[in-house]
Amino acid sequence: MTGEFALDIAGTRLMLLAAKALYWPERQVMCVADVHFGKAAAYRALGQPVPHGTTTDNLARLDGLLAAYPCRQLVFLGDFLHARGARTAATMAMLHTWRQRHPTLVCTLVRGNHDLRAGDPPPELDIEIVDEPLLMGPLALRHIPAVHAGHHVIAGHEHPVFRLVGRGRQQVRLPCFHTIAHMTVLPSFGDFTGGHAVSAGSDSRIVVTDGNGVWPVPAALSAR
Repeated sequence: MTGEFALDIAGTRLMLLAAKALYWPERQVMCVADVHFGKAAAYRALGQPVPHGTTTDNLARLDGLLAAYPCRQLVFLGDFLHARGARTAATMAMLHTWRQRHPTLVCTLVRGNHDLRAGDPPPELDIEIVDEPLLMGPLALRHIPAVHAGHHVIAGHEHPVFRLVGRGRQQVRLPCFHTIAHMTVLPSFGDFTGGHAVSAGSDSRIVVTDGNGVWPVPAALSAR
């Protein structure tokens, strides 16, 4: 088990990372999906007892990725902010401080369904906003998984997880990358975002992560 898994797609090499991100070495591009900044804050505003510190943790993981991999551009594959209620003073201040730490990094948001409700990030975060798909070489970067002719799609939205079953009916659900024909769906990068269980057949691949390592699931297991 290692912290990255190489995937050769559409004539280029992509790296699936244990931190629930995808790295494109050729372009020095990092992709993350479904961060949902401020989700916990939005729930607390509704009186729900949810954990603190998720935005801090998410930003710290982003910092770790940017320190570990040469990166010219960071692409958020939709759902940057969870909702309008996520735009608290504390959350926005943390995002602004984070952006100041990376002033030369090109940041791009491919709008997702939550972005349409939450609104675009404020201008001071200096994030380029585009509608899907964002075409980059052989890849089509999207939020909603949908086939794009002539391109391999990199998407989010589904928050895929895979259920591993051990002896004695022990089970664990792990975030996963789900690759099918012409498409790879990334796990949700954000904490406190839940997940949708997936399975795979002979024409697809599941790569799971526990946050420290990443490894492909054998076909016999992924077909369950």
